[in-house]
Amino acid sequence: MARDEHKGRFSVIVLIVALLLSLSALTRIILLLGTHASGVSVTQFTGALFIGILYDLSVASFVIIPFVLHLWLQNDFIYRKGVMPFVCLFFAGVLALLLFTDLIPKDFNTDLHNVLVYYVAARFVIYIFLFFMPYSFRVRWRTGILYASTALVVFLLLFNAVSEWFFWQEFSTRYNFIAVDYLVYTTEVLGNITESYPLVPILSVVGILAIVIVFLLRKQIRASVTTPFPFLKRSAVAISLLLIPLLAYYAVQEKWRHFSRNEYASSLAGNGLYEFAVAFTQNELDYYKFYQTIPDATAFRLLRKQLETPNSHFVSTDLYNIERDITYTEPERKLNVVLISVESLSASFMHAFGGNENITPYLDSLAHHSLLFTSLYSSGTRTVRGLEALSLSIPPTPGQSIVKRPDNGHLFSLGSVLRSHGYTTQYIYGGYSYFDNMKEFFGHNGYSVIDRSAIPANQVHYQNIWGVADEDLFDLSLRVLDRDFKSGKPFFAHIMTVSNHRPFTYPDGRIDIPAARQVREGAVKYTDYAINKFIQDARSKPWFDSTIFVIVADHCAGSAGSVELPVTGYHIPMLIYAPKIVEPREVNTLTAQIDVAPTILGLMHLHYRSKFFGQDVLHMPADRQRAFISTYQGLGYLRNGKLLVQSPVKSIHEYVPDFKSGNETAVQVDSGLAKEAIAYYQSISWLLRHRRQME
Repeated sequence: MARDEHKGRFSVIVLIVALLLSLSALTRIILLLGTHASGVSVTQFTGALFIGILYDLSVASFVIIPFVLHLWLQNDFIYRKGVMPFVCLFFAGVLALLLFTDLIPKDFNTDLHNVLVYYVAARFVIYIFLFFMPYSFRVRWRTGILYASTALVVFLLLFNAVSEWFFWQEFSTRYNFIAVDYLVYTTEVLGNITESYPLVPILSVVGILAIVIVFLLRKQIRASVTTPFPFLKRSAVAISLLLIPLLAYYAVQEKWRHFSRNEYASSLAGNGLYEFAVAFTQNELDYYKFYQTIPDATAFRLLRKQLETPNSHFVSTDLYNIERDITYTEPERKLNVVLISVESLSASFMHAFGGNENITPYLDSLAHHSLLFTSLYSSGTRTVRGLEALSLSIPPTPGQSIVKRPDNGHLFSLGSVLRSHGYTTQYIYGGYSYFDNMKEFFGHNGYSVIDRSAIPANQVHYQNIWGVADEDLFDLSLRVLDRDFKSGKPFFAHIMTVSNHRPFTYPDGRIDIPAARQVREGAVKYTDYAINKFIQDARSKPWFDSTIFVIVADHCAGSAGSVELPVTGYHIPMLIYAPKIVEPREVNTLTAQIDVAPTILGLMHLHYRSKFFGQDVLHMPADRQRAFISTYQGLGYLRNGKLLVQSPVKSIHEYVPDFKSGNETAVQVDSGLAKEAIAYYQSISWLLRHRRQME
């Protein structure tokens, strides 16, 4: 009898756990079958399923907490006449504490404080209402609340499964920092989702499924309310269930899913909600805690050796000071600079890199009249990581980009260097610059920020949730640059495009791919069209002949692969165009995205004091070629045809990458190469931690 009571009273919890486990397993199967994750073997997928169950159970233990509390604390004792005054006094006391004291500080989060007040007040009102109702009504009320709560949780679990599918389709991984951004920037992201996917039909189908599931399980759900179960026994079960999340929090570890070198298999082993929670709590990974290190003095000696070039001279004997005076034999040239960072422009889109879709006709033609960098690799897979590399010229650090971190102002940047040389410096963006913390970052690191709000409504040809169409962004840029020129000062403008981004919408009538198709190929071709229009319009300007135009991607359109860091997912193009200044040619030097800023300054022969980790590629000694690629956790170092990858749990692997397919062959780790890679990543972590990378 006791066993039946136990089963009946908590049957809804068993159902939710079973549903979560079933959905998670089904999600893994669908993600495997419905994508290009063909490199996952049967053994790897079996391992992913078994390891995944541990994460699923961990998540389930947290999901059921509200139900455990709901079923545990249900009782009719509080509705006795003699008890009512004490219950009312309790509610009144809690409300008084919330409203008239600072025991729970209002300033910490005003909205959260208000929600708590409304919740307690609502529960008080409901209690008074139920007190005057008969027992049979209270049972129906509780049953209805449990139906609604179960339906809501089932809906959210189903919707999460659908969301994981779309996220996997876009990023080929489980939830990560990007998903956290999606939660933070709800306006842009929900707008993007609405414009990209049939959201209303999806929500409708998911809602109907949730209702059907609850209807089919209505007897078991009702039993959780109607089955008698003594309070003491109920308490023992409830407390036991509530201890499981605590155990899971400390016992289950994120590293378990990294059971395979196949990144797809490792991702499938995870649980989306679990990975989301991990990403939410880890804005930054402590390099010294999670990665292999060497003595700091050794790291800086190796770094200083790598940064030594014929035209740079260290200004201090302090081992931990990397400041150098950069000089050139040629006189300085006060040239204007327009740096266009193009959203998601993979090298493979262009003919010069094997593309055959003719979606970058202008850039392909411009390549013959420019410095074309053929071996350039982006620092990461997101815009903020590209912006970090282009502006700060530092290797990527584990965790979130510096752009998104708190207290990231007054860093040594390209903007601060040029501003100190009398330049007008600005960051121009087609969306609202609060997104991705761009306004805060650039505004406190040597740039004036100009964004969507500077464009009058009557000058907007087209816009989507991310911002105005690229042609409107470039029209704004032309007006800004004309104003800069009239001021009599040289100018530097970093322009960030937005059109090559899902939902891939743009104005009609510009290119031969209809906007209604909403495909990336169309967005790429439209951006190419907008850049062409911008350059042609600039030709008529008095400042054109004295301006260097730099066109570079922020990152590739995709970086998915069966390996953690597929080099093909980081290969990006860069063109430097200045017909009266630069002789066209191909630059085949292995180039990191952090080398862009010093290379631009080198073309100007600028004499400056540098804290950059990047180097002027056009004056770089042949034996110093290297590049940095990364995910949020994997730190890659490309050199001499080898790729060394540092990962959390102090793991290091070395590979020979195939630069055409992105596949890798594991080789024995070269200790010298490993120390070199560690020196770069450890040194930048040390400098940022000790605030030694300030301007």
